[in-house]
Amino acid sequence: MEDNIINKTGFSLSVLQKRLFAVLAAITFLFCIFLGRFFYIQLLWEDELHYRAIDQWTREIPVNAGRGKIVDRNGELLAGNRAMYGVYARASAVEDAENGARILAGALGTSYESMLEKLTDKAKSEIVVVRRTEKSAVEQIAKTEIAGVYYARNDARVYPYGALASQVLGFTAYDNSGTTGIERYYDSYLKGQSGEILFETDLVGVDLKGASAAYLPATDGLNVKLTLDYRIQALTEQVMERALAENNAKAARAIVLDPRDFSVLAMVNLPAYDLNDVPRGEPDLLNALSRNCLVSDVYEPGSTFKIVTAAADIEEYLKGNPAALAPTHIFPSSRTRSVDGTTIKCWSDHKNGKHANQTLKEALNNSCNPCFVDLALALGKETFYDYLAAFRFGRATGIDFSGEAIGMLLPESSLRDCDFARIGFGQSIAVTPLQLACAAASAVNGGYYYAPRLVSEIFSDDGYVSERVKPALIGRTVSEQASAMLTEMLEGVVRDGSGKKAYIESYRVAGKTGTAQKYENGAIAQGKYVSSFVGCFPANAPRYLALVIVDEPQGSYYGSSVAAPCAREIFSGIIDVMQLQPEGGV
Repeated sequence: MEDNIINKTGFSLSVLQKRLFAVLAAITFLFCIFLGRFFYIQLLWEDELHYRAIDQWTREIPVNAGRGKIVDRNGELLAGNRAMYGVYARASAVEDAENGARILAGALGTSYESMLEKLTDKAKSEIVVVRRTEKSAVEQIAKTEIAGVYYARNDARVYPYGALASQVLGFTAYDNSGTTGIERYYDSYLKGQSGEILFETDLVGVDLKGASAAYLPATDGLNVKLTLDYRIQALTEQVMERALAENNAKAARAIVLDPRDFSVLAMVNLPAYDLNDVPRGEPDLLNALSRNCLVSDVYEPGSTFKIVTAAADIEEYLKGNPAALAPTHIFPSSRTRSVDGTTIKCWSDHKNGKHANQTLKEALNNSCNPCFVDLALALGKETFYDYLAAFRFGRATGIDFSGEAIGMLLPESSLRDCDFARIGFGQSIAVTPLQLACAAASAVNGGYYYAPRLVSEIFSDDGYVSERVKPALIGRTVSEQASAMLTEMLEGVVRDGSGKKAYIESYRVAGKTGTAQKYENGAIAQGKYVSSFVGCFPANAPRYLALVIVDEPQGSYYGSSVAAPCAREIFSGIIDVMQLQPEGGV
Protein backbone atom coordinates (compact mmCIF):
# COMPACT_ATOMS: atom_id res chain seq x y z
CA MET A 1 0.00 0.00 0.00
CA GLU A 2 2.80 2.33 1.01
CA ASP A 3 4.65 1.50 -2.17
CA ASN A 4 1.56 2.45 -4.17
CA ILE A 5 1.47 5.87 -2.51
CA ILE A 6 5.05 6.37 -3.39
CA ASN A 7 4.52 5.29 -6.96
CA LYS A 8 1.45 7.41 -7.52
CA THR A 9 2.63 10.66 -5.87
CA GLY A 10 6.30 10.38 -6.31
CA PHE A 11 6.86 11.33 -2.66
CA SER A 12 7.41 9.35 0.45
CA LEU A 13 5.62 10.10 3.71
CA SER A 14 8.89 11.29 5.27
CA VAL A 15 9.37 13.89 2.54
CA LEU A 16 5.86 15.23 3.09
CA GLN A 17 6.54 15.49 6.81
CA LYS A 18 9.74 17.43 6.19
CA ARG A 19 7.97 19.87 3.90
CA LEU A 20 5.15 20.34 6.36
CA PHE A 21 7.67 21.00 9.12
CA ALA A 22 9.43 23.57 6.94
CA VAL A 23 6.14 25.40 6.28
CA LEU A 24 5.28 25.38 9.97
CA ALA A 25 8.78 26.64 10.82
CA ALA A 26 8.43 29.48 8.33
CA ILE A 27 5.05 30.44 9.72
CA THR A 28 6.46 30.33 13.23
CA PHE A 29 9.43 32.44 12.19
CA LEU A 30 7.18 35.07 10.61
CA PHE A 31 4.97 35.03 13.67
CA CYS A 32 7.99 35.64 15.87
CA ILE A 33 9.05 38.55 13.66
CA PHE A 34 5.60 40.12 13.92
CA LEU A 35 5.49 39.44 17.65
CA GLY A 36 8.94 40.98 18.11
CA ARG A 37 7.95 43.98 16.03
CA PHE A 38 4.80 44.38 18.08
CA PHE A 39 6.83 44.14 21.29
CA TYR A 40 9.32 46.73 19.99
CA ILE A 41 6.58 49.17 18.93
CA GLN A 42 4.54 48.78 22.10
CA LEU A 43 7.33 48.87 24.63
CA LEU A 44 10.63 50.09 23.23
CA TRP A 45 9.41 52.55 20.60
CA GLU A 46 6.56 53.85 22.71
CA ASP A 47 8.19 57.09 23.83
CA GLU A 48 9.33 58.07 20.34
CA LEU A 49 5.97 57.30 18.76
CA HIS A 50 4.25 59.19 21.55
CA TYR A 51 6.51 62.15 20.87
CA ARG A 52 5.78 61.94 17.12
CA ALA A 53 2.07 61.89 17.78
CA ILE A 54 2.36 64.91 20.07
CA ASP A 55 4.48 66.69 17.48
CA GLN A 56 1.89 65.99 14.77
CA TRP A 57 -1.04 67.19 16.82
CA THR A 58 0.57 70.09 18.67
CA ARG A 59 2.19 73.43 17.99
CA GLU A 60 5.26 74.31 20.09
CA ILE A 61 6.06 77.81 21.28
CA PRO A 62 9.65 77.88 22.51
CA VAL A 63 10.39 79.06 26.02
CA ASN A 64 14.04 80.05 25.82
CA ALA A 65 16.21 79.66 28.88
CA GLY A 66 17.84 82.78 30.25
CA ARG A 67 21.59 82.63 29.65
CA GLY A 68 23.70 82.82 32.79
CA LYS A 69 25.56 86.00 33.64
CA ILE A 70 29.32 86.49 33.71
CA VAL A 71 30.64 88.62 36.56
CA ASP A 72 34.08 89.62 37.79
CA ARG A 73 35.55 88.54 41.13
CA ASN A 74 33.65 91.37 42.87
CA GLY A 75 30.29 90.56 41.29
CA GLU A 76 30.48 93.33 38.66
CA LEU A 77 28.39 92.37 35.62
CA LEU A 78 30.51 91.78 32.51
CA ALA A 79 28.01 89.84 30.37
CA GLY A 80 24.24 89.91 30.83
CA ASN A 81 20.97 89.79 28.93
CA ARG A 82 18.51 92.24 27.45
CA ALA A 83 14.86 91.16 27.19
CA MET A 84 13.98 90.64 23.53
CA TYR A 85 11.34 88.57 21.74
CA GLY A 86 11.21 86.42 18.63
CA VAL A 87 8.13 86.38 16.41
CA TYR A 88 7.13 83.18 14.58
CA ALA A 89 4.31 82.03 12.32
CA ARG A 90 2.69 78.94 10.80
CA ALA A 91 1.40 79.76 7.34
CA SER A 92 -1.08 76.86 7.52
CA ALA A 93 -2.73 78.46 10.54
CA VAL A 94 -2.77 82.05 9.24
CA GLU A 95 -6.36 83.02 8.34
CA ASP A 96 -5.82 86.46 6.83
CA ALA A 97 -2.28 86.76 5.47
CA GLU A 98 -2.78 90.25 3.95
CA ASN A 99 -4.04 91.77 7.17
CA GLY A 100 -1.43 89.93 9.22
CA ALA A 101 1.34 91.17 6.93
CA ARG A 102 0.18 94.78 7.32
CA ILE A 103 0.11 94.52 11.12
CA LEU A 104 3.51 92.83 11.34
CA ALA A 105 5.13 95.26 8.90
CA GLY A 106 3.87 98.23 10.90
CA ALA A 107 4.90 96.84 14.28
CA LEU A 108 8.30 95.54 13.19
CA GLY A 109 9.22 98.33 10.77
CA THR A 110 9.67 95.97 7.81
CA SER A 111 8.14 95.82 4.34
CA TYR A 112 4.64 94.52 3.74
CA GLU A 113 5.85 92.38 0.82
CA SER A 114 8.42 90.50 2.89
CA MET A 115 5.89 89.82 5.63
CA LEU A 116 3.29 88.61 3.15
CA GLU A 117 5.84 86.28 1.56
CA LYS A 118 6.63 84.72 4.93
CA LEU A 119 3.00 84.33 6.00
CA THR A 120 2.09 82.57 2.75
CA ASP A 121 5.10 80.24 2.62
CA LYS A 122 3.35 76.93 3.34
CA ALA A 123 6.42 74.92 2.38
CA LYS A 124 7.68 75.44 5.91
CA SER A 125 5.89 74.30 9.03
CA GLU A 126 7.28 77.16 11.08
CA ILE A 127 8.58 80.53 9.93
CA VAL A 128 10.85 82.94 11.80
CA VAL A 129 9.23 86.31 11.20
CA VAL A 130 11.90 88.13 13.18
CA ARG A 131 14.51 86.62 15.45
CA ARG A 132 14.62 89.46 17.95
CA THR A 133 12.52 92.56 18.50
CA GLU A 134 11.61 94.89 21.34
CA LYS A 135 8.90 94.09 23.88
CA SER A 136 6.85 97.11 22.72
CA ALA A 137 6.59 95.66 19.20
CA VAL A 138 5.40 92.30 20.54
CA GLU A 139 2.81 94.00 22.75
CA GLN A 140 1.48 95.84 19.69
CA ILE A 141 1.22 92.55 17.75
CA ALA A 142 -0.37 90.73 20.67
CA LYS A 143 -3.26 93.19 20.84
CA THR A 144 -4.37 92.21 17.33
CA GLU A 145 -4.41 88.45 18.02
CA ILE A 146 -3.32 87.44 14.52
CA ALA A 147 -4.14 83.77 13.94
CA GLY A 148 -1.06 81.62 13.30
CA VAL A 149 1.40 84.19 14.68
CA TYR A 150 3.05 83.73 18.06
CA TYR A 151 6.10 84.95 19.92
CA ALA A 152 8.58 83.87 22.56
CA ARG A 153 11.26 85.48 24.65
CA ASN A 154 14.67 85.41 22.99
CA ASP A 155 17.08 87.55 25.00
CA ALA A 156 20.01 89.36 23.43
CA ARG A 157 23.46 89.14 25.03
CA VAL A 158 24.81 92.47 26.26
CA TYR A 159 28.23 93.49 27.54
CA PRO A 160 28.06 96.57 29.79
CA TYR A 161 31.73 97.48 29.26
CA GLY A 162 31.83 96.98 25.49
CA ALA A 163 35.38 96.01 24.52
CA LEU A 164 36.60 95.28 28.06
CA ALA A 165 38.27 91.85 28.15
CA SER A 166 36.67 91.09 24.79
CA GLN A 167 38.98 88.18 23.90
CA VAL A 168 38.49 86.65 27.35
CA LEU A 169 34.71 86.95 27.56
CA GLY A 170 34.07 85.97 23.94
CA PHE A 171 30.67 86.29 22.30
CA THR A 172 27.60 84.23 21.45
CA ALA A 173 26.00 83.10 18.20
CA TYR A 174 22.55 84.19 17.03
CA ASP A 175 21.02 81.32 18.99
CA ASN A 176 22.78 82.55 22.16
CA SER A 177 25.21 79.62 22.26
CA GLY A 178 28.80 80.41 23.19
CA THR A 179 31.13 80.93 20.23
CA THR A 180 34.45 82.06 21.70
CA GLY A 181 36.14 82.74 25.02
CA ILE A 182 34.50 82.07 28.38
CA GLU A 183 31.12 82.10 26.61
CA ARG A 184 32.22 78.99 24.74
CA TYR A 185 34.34 77.21 27.36
CA TYR A 186 31.62 77.39 30.02
CA ASP A 187 28.66 77.21 27.61
CA SER A 188 27.30 74.01 29.17
CA TYR A 189 26.77 75.93 32.42
CA LEU A 190 25.66 79.23 30.91
CA LYS A 191 23.12 78.06 28.32
CA GLY A 192 20.49 76.46 30.59
CA GLN A 193 17.69 74.21 29.32
CA SER A 194 14.93 75.63 27.11
CA GLY A 195 11.28 74.70 27.57
CA GLU A 196 8.12 75.07 25.47
CA ILE A 197 4.38 75.63 25.45
CA LEU A 198 2.35 72.99 23.56
CA PHE A 199 -0.99 73.81 21.90
CA GLU A 200 -3.22 71.15 20.31
CA THR A 201 -3.79 71.61 16.57
CA ASP A 202 -5.42 69.77 13.70
CA LEU A 203 -3.48 67.97 10.98
CA VAL A 204 -2.65 71.20 9.13
CA GLY A 205 -1.47 73.00 12.24
CA VAL A 206 -4.55 75.10 13.05
CA ASP A 207 -5.21 75.57 16.76
CA LEU A 208 -8.12 73.59 18.16
CA LYS A 209 -10.55 75.88 19.94
CA GLY A 210 -11.00 75.10 23.59
CA ALA A 211 -7.90 72.91 23.70
CA SER A 212 -5.69 73.21 26.75
CA ALA A 213 -1.97 74.07 26.65
CA ALA A 214 0.88 72.18 28.26
CA TYR A 215 3.73 74.18 29.75
CA LEU A 216 7.27 72.81 30.00
CA PRO A 217 9.28 75.43 31.91
CA ALA A 218 12.80 76.49 30.95
CA THR A 219 15.72 76.21 33.33
CA ASP A 220 17.89 79.29 33.26
CA GLY A 221 21.64 78.92 32.91
CA LEU A 222 24.07 79.23 35.79
CA ASN A 223 26.24 82.28 36.35
CA VAL A 224 30.03 82.33 36.06
CA LYS A 225 32.27 84.32 38.38
CA LEU A 226 35.67 85.20 36.93
CA THR A 227 38.94 85.72 38.75
CA LEU A 228 39.31 88.95 36.74
CA ASP A 229 39.01 92.23 38.59
CA TYR A 230 37.34 94.63 36.17
CA ARG A 231 39.11 97.59 37.83
CA ILE A 232 42.54 96.08 37.22
CA GLN A 233 41.43 94.97 33.76
CA ALA A 234 40.24 98.47 32.89
CA LEU A 235 43.36 100.27 34.11
CA THR A 236 45.63 97.74 32.37
CA GLU A 237 43.75 98.26 29.11
CA GLN A 238 44.12 102.03 29.46
CA VAL A 239 47.87 101.71 29.97
CA MET A 240 48.29 99.37 27.03
CA GLU A 241 46.11 101.54 24.77
CA ARG A 242 48.50 104.43 25.38
CA ALA A 243 51.49 102.17 24.72
CA LEU A 244 49.91 100.99 21.47
CA ALA A 245 49.29 104.54 20.27
CA GLU A 246 52.48 106.20 21.52
CA ASN A 247 54.74 103.53 20.05
CA ASN A 248 52.67 103.10 16.88
CA ALA A 249 52.91 99.38 17.64
CA LYS A 250 51.30 96.43 15.93
CA ALA A 251 49.83 95.09 19.17
CA ALA A 252 49.99 95.56 22.93
CA ARG A 253 49.26 92.81 25.46
CA ALA A 254 49.44 92.27 29.19
CA ILE A 255 48.65 89.68 31.83
CA VAL A 256 48.24 90.38 35.53
CA LEU A 257 48.35 87.32 37.81
CA ASP A 258 48.10 86.68 41.51
CA PRO A 259 51.35 84.69 42.03
CA ARG A 260 49.91 83.09 45.15
CA ASP A 261 47.48 80.88 43.20
CA PHE A 262 47.77 81.99 39.51
CA SER A 263 44.33 83.61 39.43
CA VAL A 264 44.19 85.82 36.33
CA LEU A 265 43.36 89.38 37.41
CA ALA A 266 43.63 90.97 33.96
CA MET A 267 44.22 89.75 30.43
CA VAL A 268 44.60 92.41 27.73
CA ASN A 269 44.90 91.97 23.96
CA LEU A 270 44.96 95.10 21.82
CA PRO A 271 43.60 96.00 19.37
CA ALA A 272 40.22 94.77 20.61
CA TYR A 273 36.58 95.08 19.53
CA ASP A 274 33.19 95.96 21.02
CA LEU A 275 31.35 92.81 22.07
CA ASN A 276 28.05 94.61 21.45
CA ASP A 277 29.02 95.20 17.82
CA VAL A 278 30.78 92.02 16.69
CA PRO A 279 32.01 92.27 13.05
CA ARG A 280 30.38 88.99 12.05
CA GLY A 281 30.36 89.93 8.37
CA GLU A 282 34.17 90.18 8.27
CA PRO A 283 35.45 86.74 9.31
CA ASP A 284 39.16 87.48 8.86
CA LEU A 285 38.95 90.66 10.93
CA LEU A 286 36.83 88.95 13.56
CA ASN A 287 39.25 86.04 13.83
CA ALA A 288 42.18 88.42 14.31
CA LEU A 289 40.43 90.63 16.87
CA SER A 290 38.80 87.84 18.87
CA ARG A 291 41.92 85.71 19.23
CA ASN A 292 43.36 85.57 22.75
CA CYS A 293 46.99 85.81 21.69
CA LEU A 294 48.22 85.59 25.28
CA VAL A 295 47.01 82.00 25.35
CA SER A 296 47.05 80.92 21.71
CA ASP A 297 50.13 82.55 20.14
CA VAL A 298 53.85 82.00 20.70
CA TYR A 299 56.90 84.26 20.51
CA GLU A 300 60.58 84.28 21.43
CA PRO A 301 60.66 85.73 24.95
CA GLY A 302 64.17 87.13 24.86
CA SER A 303 65.74 88.30 28.10
CA THR A 304 62.65 87.87 30.29
CA PHE A 305 63.43 84.14 29.98
CA LYS A 306 66.68 84.70 31.88
CA ILE A 307 64.56 84.45 35.03
CA VAL A 308 64.10 80.73 34.32
CA THR A 309 67.79 80.15 33.59
CA ALA A 310 68.83 81.98 36.75
CA ALA A 311 66.27 80.08 38.84
CA ALA A 312 67.55 76.73 37.57
CA ASP A 313 71.18 77.61 38.28
CA ILE A 314 70.49 78.92 41.79
CA GLU A 315 68.47 75.82 42.66
CA GLU A 316 71.18 73.48 41.39
CA TYR A 317 73.80 75.46 43.30
CA LEU A 318 71.78 75.09 46.51
CA LYS A 319 71.44 71.35 45.84
CA GLY A 320 75.22 71.10 45.68
CA ASN A 321 75.51 70.38 41.97
CA PRO A 322 79.20 71.07 41.18
CA ALA A 323 78.29 72.00 37.61
CA ALA A 324 76.18 74.95 38.73
CA LEU A 325 77.76 78.38 38.87
CA ALA A 326 77.66 80.06 42.28
CA PRO A 327 75.87 83.42 42.62
CA THR A 328 79.30 84.86 43.43
CA HIS A 329 80.88 83.41 40.27
CA ILE A 330 82.65 86.06 38.18
CA PHE A 331 81.77 85.76 34.51
CA PRO A 332 84.35 86.54 31.79
CA SER A 333 83.97 90.13 30.63
CA SER A 334 84.04 89.26 26.92
CA ARG A 335 80.89 90.33 25.07
CA THR A 336 80.95 87.16 22.92
CA ARG A 337 80.91 83.41 23.31
CA SER A 338 81.83 80.86 20.65
CA VAL A 339 79.69 77.71 20.59
CA ASP A 340 79.87 75.11 17.80
CA GLY A 341 81.78 77.65 15.72
CA THR A 342 78.91 80.15 16.14
CA THR A 343 79.61 83.52 17.76
CA ILE A 344 76.96 84.66 20.20
CA LYS A 345 77.08 88.35 21.02
CA CYS A 346 75.70 90.48 23.84
CA TRP A 347 73.26 93.25 22.98
CA SER A 348 75.67 95.71 24.70
CA ASP A 349 79.07 96.66 23.33
CA HIS A 350 80.62 96.37 26.86
CA LYS A 351 82.46 99.67 26.43
CA ASN A 352 84.17 101.22 29.42
CA GLY A 353 84.17 97.87 31.21
CA LYS A 354 80.42 98.08 31.69
CA HIS A 355 80.01 94.30 31.97
CA ALA A 356 83.31 93.49 33.67
CA ASN A 357 83.53 91.39 36.85
CA GLN A 358 79.87 90.43 36.79
CA THR A 359 78.22 88.10 39.28
CA LEU A 360 74.78 86.62 38.55
CA LYS A 361 73.19 89.68 40.15
CA GLU A 362 75.05 92.06 37.81
CA ALA A 363 74.41 89.79 34.83
CA LEU A 364 70.69 90.13 35.50
CA ASN A 365 70.99 93.88 36.02
CA ASN A 366 72.85 94.29 32.71
CA SER A 367 70.90 91.53 30.92
CA CYS A 368 74.19 90.17 29.60
CA ASN A 369 73.56 87.34 27.12
CA PRO A 370 76.99 85.61 27.31
CA CYS A 371 76.60 85.07 31.05
CA PHE A 372 73.39 83.12 30.51
CA VAL A 373 75.05 81.12 27.77
CA ASP A 374 77.60 80.10 30.41
CA LEU A 375 74.84 79.18 32.88
CA ALA A 376 72.95 76.98 30.41
CA LEU A 377 76.08 75.19 29.17
CA ALA A 378 77.29 74.64 32.73
CA LEU A 379 74.01 72.99 33.77
CA GLY A 380 73.88 70.81 30.66
CA LYS A 381 70.98 69.87 28.44
CA GLU A 382 69.52 67.11 30.59
CA THR A 383 69.36 69.16 33.78
CA PHE A 384 68.21 72.33 32.06
CA TYR A 385 65.48 70.48 30.17
CA ASP A 386 64.26 69.04 33.47
CA TYR A 387 63.68 72.60 34.63
CA LEU A 388 62.00 73.57 31.36
CA ALA A 389 59.60 70.68 31.94
CA ALA A 390 59.01 71.71 35.57
CA PHE A 391 58.20 75.25 34.41
CA ARG A 392 55.84 73.65 31.84
CA PHE A 393 57.46 74.88 28.65
CA GLY A 394 56.43 72.73 25.72
CA ARG A 395 53.17 71.76 27.43
CA ALA A 396 49.86 73.36 28.36
CA THR A 397 49.54 75.37 31.55
CA GLY A 398 46.06 73.96 32.16
CA ILE A 399 44.12 77.23 31.97
CA ASP A 400 40.33 76.94 31.64
CA PHE A 401 40.25 78.39 28.14
CA SER A 402 40.07 76.88 24.66
CA GLY A 403 42.86 77.00 22.10
CA GLU A 404 45.89 77.04 24.37
CA ALA A 405 49.19 76.59 22.49
CA ILE A 406 52.02 74.57 24.03
CA GLY A 407 54.88 76.59 22.57
CA MET A 408 57.87 75.31 20.59
CA LEU A 409 60.69 73.49 22.33
CA LEU A 410 63.41 71.80 20.30
CA PRO A 411 63.83 68.08 21.13
CA GLU A 412 66.68 67.57 23.57
CA SER A 413 68.04 64.62 21.57
CA SER A 414 68.59 66.66 18.41
CA LEU A 415 69.51 69.97 20.02
CA ARG A 416 72.76 71.58 18.86
CA ASP A 417 74.92 73.22 21.50
CA CYS A 418 74.66 76.61 19.80
CA ASP A 419 70.84 76.45 19.90
CA PHE A 420 70.90 75.21 23.48
CA ALA A 421 73.15 78.12 24.43
CA ARG A 422 70.65 80.56 22.95
CA ILE A 423 67.78 79.07 24.95
CA GLY A 424 69.65 80.24 28.04
CA PHE A 425 68.85 83.86 27.17
CA GLY A 426 65.46 83.34 25.55
CA GLN A 427 66.18 82.58 21.90
CA SER A 428 65.63 79.31 19.96
CA ILE A 429 62.54 78.71 22.10
CA ALA A 430 58.98 79.93 21.58
CA VAL A 431 56.51 80.28 24.44
CA THR A 432 53.05 81.67 24.99
CA PRO A 433 52.88 84.84 27.08
CA LEU A 434 50.79 82.88 29.58
CA GLN A 435 53.51 80.24 29.91
CA LEU A 436 56.12 82.89 30.62
CA ALA A 437 53.93 84.72 33.13
CA CYS A 438 53.22 81.46 35.00
CA ALA A 439 56.90 80.47 34.96
CA ALA A 440 57.89 83.87 36.36
CA ALA A 441 55.15 83.66 38.99
CA SER A 442 56.43 80.28 40.12
CA ALA A 443 60.01 81.51 40.20
CA VAL A 444 59.12 84.33 42.63
CA ASN A 445 56.36 82.77 44.76
CA GLY A 446 58.48 80.12 46.46
CA GLY A 447 58.56 77.69 43.56
CA TYR A 448 54.90 76.70 43.46
CA TYR A 449 53.31 76.14 40.04
CA TYR A 450 49.51 76.30 39.88
CA ALA A 451 47.15 75.81 36.98
CA PRO A 452 46.18 79.35 35.94
CA ARG A 453 42.44 79.96 36.12
CA LEU A 454 39.92 82.49 34.86
CA VAL A 455 36.86 81.23 36.76
CA SER A 456 36.46 80.87 40.51
CA GLU A 457 32.88 79.59 40.84
CA ILE A 458 29.62 78.66 39.14
CA PHE A 459 26.47 79.84 40.91
CA SER A 460 22.74 80.29 40.44
CA ASP A 461 20.69 83.47 40.78
CA ASP A 462 19.65 82.52 44.31
CA GLY A 463 23.31 82.53 45.33
CA TYR A 464 23.75 78.76 45.52
CA VAL A 465 27.29 77.83 44.47
CA SER A 466 27.09 74.86 42.13
CA GLU A 467 30.82 74.47 41.66
CA ARG A 468 33.95 76.09 43.06
CA VAL A 469 37.10 76.16 40.95
CA LYS A 470 39.79 75.95 43.59
CA PRO A 471 43.50 76.65 43.03
CA ALA A 472 45.21 73.51 41.71
CA LEU A 473 48.87 73.02 42.58
CA ILE A 474 50.55 71.21 39.68
CA GLY A 475 54.08 70.92 41.03
CA ARG A 476 57.23 72.56 42.33
CA THR A 477 59.86 74.28 40.22
CA VAL A 478 62.47 75.54 42.71
CA SER A 479 62.84 75.73 46.47
CA GLU A 480 61.63 78.66 48.55
CA GLN A 481 65.25 79.58 49.27
CA ALA A 482 66.17 79.71 45.58
CA SER A 483 63.01 81.70 44.85
CA ALA A 484 63.84 84.24 47.56
CA MET A 485 67.41 84.66 46.30
CA LEU A 486 66.23 85.15 42.73
CA THR A 487 63.51 87.64 43.67
CA GLU A 488 66.01 89.72 45.61
CA MET A 489 68.22 89.85 42.50
CA LEU A 490 65.25 90.84 40.34
CA GLU A 491 64.44 93.62 42.78
CA GLY A 492 67.95 94.89 42.10
CA VAL A 493 67.21 94.87 38.35
CA VAL A 494 64.38 97.35 38.94
CA ARG A 495 66.26 99.40 41.48
CA ASP A 496 69.69 99.51 39.82
CA GLY A 497 69.56 97.80 36.42
CA SER A 498 67.68 97.70 33.12
CA GLY A 499 64.27 97.75 34.80
CA LYS A 500 64.65 101.16 36.46
CA LYS A 501 61.62 102.60 34.66
CA ALA A 502 59.42 100.13 36.54
CA TYR A 503 60.65 101.42 39.91
CA ILE A 504 58.06 102.83 42.34
CA GLU A 505 59.28 104.81 45.31
CA SER A 506 58.58 103.08 48.65
CA TYR A 507 57.29 99.90 46.97
CA ARG A 508 59.42 96.83 46.39
CA VAL A 509 59.13 95.96 42.69
CA ALA A 510 61.13 93.10 41.14
CA GLY A 511 61.33 92.28 37.46
CA LYS A 512 63.19 91.69 34.22
CA THR A 513 63.17 93.44 30.85
CA GLY A 514 63.27 91.73 27.47
CA THR A 515 63.91 92.72 23.86
CA ALA A 516 63.57 90.05 21.20
CA GLN A 517 64.00 90.17 17.45
CA LYS A 518 61.16 88.78 15.39
CA TYR A 519 61.45 86.10 12.74
CA GLU A 520 59.58 85.87 9.46
CA ASN A 521 59.87 82.87 7.13
CA GLY A 522 62.74 81.51 9.21
CA ALA A 523 64.87 84.65 9.03
CA ILE A 524 65.30 87.68 11.29
CA ALA A 525 62.82 90.41 10.36
CA GLN A 526 64.94 93.54 10.25
CA GLY A 527 63.65 96.36 12.42
CA LYS A 528 60.93 94.29 14.08
CA TYR A 529 61.13 93.65 17.82
CA VAL A 530 59.04 92.52 20.74
CA SER A 531 59.57 94.65 23.84
CA SER A 532 58.59 93.12 27.17
CA PHE A 533 58.82 93.29 30.93
CA VAL A 534 57.75 90.83 33.59
CA GLY A 535 57.70 91.89 37.22
CA CYS A 536 55.98 91.57 40.57
CA PHE A 537 55.40 93.41 43.82
CA PRO A 538 55.84 93.54 46.73
CA ALA A 539 59.10 91.68 46.15
CA ASN A 540 59.24 90.19 49.65
CA ALA A 541 55.76 88.61 49.31
CA PRO A 542 54.48 88.94 45.72
CA ARG A 543 50.76 89.55 45.32
CA TYR A 544 50.69 90.96 41.79
CA LEU A 545 52.68 89.91 38.74
CA ALA A 546 52.46 91.60 35.36
CA LEU A 547 53.81 90.62 31.97
CA VAL A 548 53.77 93.48 29.45
CA ILE A 549 54.39 92.94 25.73
CA VAL A 550 54.55 95.61 23.02
CA ASP A 551 54.77 94.08 19.55
CA GLU A 552 56.76 95.96 16.90
CA PRO A 553 57.10 99.38 18.57
CA GLN A 554 58.40 102.09 16.29
CA GLY A 555 61.37 104.20 17.36
CA SER A 556 62.78 102.98 20.66
CA TYR A 557 62.22 99.25 20.99
CA TYR A 558 64.04 98.19 24.16
CA GLY A 559 61.94 96.56 26.85
CA SER A 560 63.58 98.87 29.36
CA SER A 561 62.21 101.98 27.66
CA VAL A 562 58.94 100.68 26.16
CA ALA A 563 57.53 97.93 28.39
CA ALA A 564 58.94 98.71 31.85
CA PRO A 565 57.14 102.09 32.11
CA CYS A 566 53.85 100.32 31.31
CA ALA A 567 54.41 97.89 34.16
CA ARG A 568 55.09 100.80 36.48
CA GLU A 569 51.79 102.43 35.48
CA ILE A 570 49.89 99.17 35.98
CA PHE A 571 51.41 98.58 39.41
CA SER A 572 50.78 102.20 40.41
CA GLY A 573 47.16 101.84 39.33
CA ILE A 574 46.77 98.66 41.38
CA ILE A 575 48.27 100.45 44.40
CA ASP A 576 45.62 103.17 44.05
CA VAL A 577 42.71 100.80 43.39
CA MET A 578 43.58 98.39 46.19
CA GLN A 579 44.77 101.20 48.50
CA LEU A 580 48.04 99.41 49.22
CA GLN A 581 50.42 100.93 51.68
CA PRO A 582 54.21 101.27 51.10
CA GLU A 583 56.47 98.23 51.58
CA GLY A 584 53.57 95.91 50.68
CA GLY A 585 51.47 96.73 53.76
CA VAL A 586 47.69 96.92 53.43
